[in-house]
Amino acid sequence: MTTILAAENELEKVSQILVEMTEKTNIISFRGDLGAGKTTLIKNICNFLGVKDEVTSPTFSIVNEYETHNKKTIYHFDFYRLESEEEAFDMGIEDYFYSTKLCLMEWPSKIEGLLPNDRIEVSISIVGNKREFTINHVV
Repeated sequence: MTTILAAENELEKVSQILVEMTEKTNIISFRGDLGAGKTTLIKNICNFLGVKDEVTSPTFSIVNEYETHNKKTIYHFDFYRLESEEEAFDMGIEDYFYSTKLCLMEWPSKIEGLLPNDRIEVSISIVGNKREFTINHVV
């Protein structure tokens, strides 16, 4: 487990650590209260990876698909509005998870029973004007 305290202008080092960890798994889940910075960190990761699309929260669409400059696909999920795990199952969430594409998830607690065992968990807490990122590789 790794814990990092960072200001918003220091998110690149957090993004770099997470991207390096994706060599072990393609799934990263982000946990934190509203306003903790989940979407901001995901935007930073996508920028770090060279996403050419605009990165926005998929609150209403549930999933956004982005493409990097070197033609890699990234899926960004926001499960906040889901009423049940069945909704995620019906949208084919397992197909996304078991692809080799990077999957970045906000509000994974809404689909806890469907989460792959092998994933990176990022918990974000607000500490003053900084964020504390606790990163754990769950196997």
